Amino acid sequence: MRVFVTGATGYIGRAVVKELLNAGHSVLGLTRSDKGAESLLAAGAEVQRGSLEDPDSLKEGAVASDGVIHLAFDHDFSNYVGNCMKDRVAIEAIGTALEGTGRPFIITAGTLPLPLGQVCTEDFALELERPTAIRGVAENIALSFVSKGVRVSVIRLPPTNHGPGDKGFIAAIVKVAQSTGVSAYPGEGLNRWPAIHYLDTAKIFLLAFEQATAGSIFHAVAEEGIPMKDIAQAIGKKLNIPTGSKTGEEVAAHFGWLALAIDADNPVSSAKTRRQLGWVPTHASLVEDIENGCYSSD
Repeated sequence: MRVFVTGATGYIGRAVVKELLNAGHSVLGLTRSDKGAESLLAAGAEVQRGSLEDPDSLKEGAVASDGVIHLAFDHDFSNYVGNCMKDRVAIEAIGTALEGTGRPFIITAGTLPLPLGQVCTEDFALELERPTAIRGVAENIALSFVSKGVRVSVIRLPPTNHGPGDKGFIAAIVKVAQSTGVSAYPGEGLNRWPAIHYLDTAKIFLLAFEQATAGSIFHAVAEEGIPMKDIAQAIGKKLNIPTGSKTGEEVAAHFGWLALAIDADNPVSSAKTRRQLGWVPTHASLVEDIENGCYSSD
């Protein structure tokens, strides 16, 4: 099948493209730059010129393919609300182009908007009234196209998709530790984050594209919940700096924009995903990647 992939040149996107190609699919990757086009061609993919700001280019890519994997998202947190709105427009454009086709359309969501403080399964709804859950609205927009003849499925990603080259939350936490000289955690550090190696994430996208039924929700989670203190201690040990707690106003002062998520207790189950897709994670754990130096040289 020919798969249109947005975010095809990104950290997870490159791994997804490789999985698709290795499985015998062809890939049409979205890019706005010559460098991105060169990267896609070198990987064996085709090129769709365009961007999230150009809905027509998204529609063209969707119409020209047998299905879509939507990975692209602008991670500039200084304009997070605006970027979430841009994501919704992109999903609506792709969904509209696929109406009545029955083709697969996989969108990317997150686990942080799930109810906190309890182990959430794939059947849990997002708590969209929370300020930090604004991106989660896109999940409902995408699922609305199921009734319009689109085989929509959702893959919820945890805060960290770790591994070599990761520039996300864990990399940012490591940079804070390096700059402050202490690897900190909020309160007692008992709040938990789910995690997955990005290559395991890529495998889920392939399996979902090939197998998912309309309206399916999957959790790309290999580790249900790692205590934040364990993460901080692994970082501190690798950087050879002390580990310590930050409480109250100290959390915001120490972590900056990361404070919005750093104290979230977000344990997440992927048992249903594993059963439905026959998926088993095979790559390193988050602590193993920290200990192996994936982040200490950033």
